Amino acid sequence: LSEGYRLTTNNRMELMAVIVGLEALKKPGSDVVVYTDSKYVADAVEQGWVFQWESKYFKKKKNPDLWIRFLGIYRNHNIKFVWIKGHSSNPENELCDRMAVEASGKNSLLEDTGYSPESENNSLF
Repeated sequence: LSEGYRLTTNNRMELMAVIVGLEALKKPGSDVVVYTDSKYVADAVEQGWVFQWESKYFKKKKNPDLWIRFLGIYRNHNIKFVWIKGHSSNPENELCDRMAVEASGKNSLLEDTGYSPESENNSLF
């Protein structure tokens, strides 16, 4: 589950990694712990920010397309997020970082069609 994208941001790719991982789950209602070095992703969920953003139609929030996709999956499982410090010798985190660097160096990068620099602060509505 590793792809490289162009025309994107690190936060979009951190969130996309979670989405793709959750979409790979076969059984609804799975108990999942997501370990991430992204405060953006972990705090948005664990602090409840994403639910506030959703209630306001993601007005003036970044990445509404991905957050809407995430919430569709999130609600089908029991998911907890745990933030881990990046570059702190965590073997799984180091592996993910290496895979991300490798994927970003591919010649056949996909385009992140949901990213728009001009409208990064705009909502879908």
